[in-house]
Amino acid sequence: MTRMISRRRRLSAATAILMLSTGFAGALGAASAHAEDKAAILLPGSANDQSWNALGYSIVKSLEPHGFKTAYTENVADADEAEAVRDYANQGYNIVLGHSGRFVSAMQQVAPDFPKTQFIAVSGNEGAEPNVMSIDYNNAQFGCQLGLLAAKMSKTHKVGGIYGLQGVPNITAQAGAFRLCATTAGAEVTILYIKDMEDAAQAKEAAFSLIGNGADVLTGKLNAAEAGLVQAAKEKKVYVTGRGFDQTAIAPELVLTNIVEDWPSMIGSTADQVKAGKLFGSFVQYGYDSGKTTGASLKYSADKAFGPAVSEAVAKDVEAMAADFASGKLKVAPTDKDARSGS
Repeated sequence: MTRMISRRRRLSAATAILMLSTGFAGALGAASAHAEDKAAILLPGSANDQSWNALGYSIVKSLEPHGFKTAYTENVADADEAEAVRDYANQGYNIVLGHSGRFVSAMQQVAPDFPKTQFIAVSGNEGAEPNVMSIDYNNAQFGCQLGLLAAKMSKTHKVGGIYGLQGVPNITAQAGAFRLCATTAGAEVTILYIKDMEDAAQAKEAAFSLIGNGADVLTGKLNAAEAGLVQAAKEKKVYVTGRGFDQTAIAPELVLTNIVEDWPSMIGSTADQVKAGKLFGSFVQYGYDSGKTTGASLKYSADKAFGPAVSEAVAKDVEAMAADFASGKLKVAPTDKDARSGS
């Protein structure tokens, strides 16, 4: 069963006073025995937004088959993060997740008082020993594959990407790798950033701009706004990549593939190790070279990697790139300049 808390909890006055006492917080963390395995996630928005926060809710739910009782708190404001993190740790949760890299600072603040708790930032890019970690898939590897695919599918030799959150490391990795690998394959690349990852209308307008300048293959990393990108591609009859099968359903003849993220596998692998007594204090990134799980995969549908427009020859080229990443033959390290806005 998953427990939900819609408003941030407040520590009682008595508890707050006690926690100011010398050594109390550390003693409390050390004394917190995990009578049962429990995991909680803190969401920056609403769990039913059908986008990023809904994904966070599904992540914590995926830990129930691993033997965890789960809970979540939604609409956690920046100023309340540390208190919310501490509250779950106080209650003996083995794992406390924050649904974005923004939670890392709060976790670093609280973690020393709870040395047996694993704190995890979903889609973050940094950690702190011994028990604050971030988990993500290798955005650069998958962005590079999309760049090669786009370049090979383009007839105009012009392709485009639409992203949000410019400068965030995983966006830089995916957008920058898309540019690097599409350019290497012979395409001209233009990247645009929109202000709101959830705004489909903004994404659609940006897509029309790219198409108007000749781009005939589009990609992007957005949340709810991804649907606007795919809808624009459908209306203008250009190829596009998405982030899930719901995008395939919008334009089945035009969607080339989707980056489908496997968070249950990434988080579940970590949760099993935490149950066994192991803690992590670093950034763990899953990709083609990470072994047990790649963290994501290219999928058009449940049983196909690519859409009907992708020839067998192009599919083999993109799959060969995955093999090169797995063997270490190919590495890509995008910079802010690679992910820049514009051409």
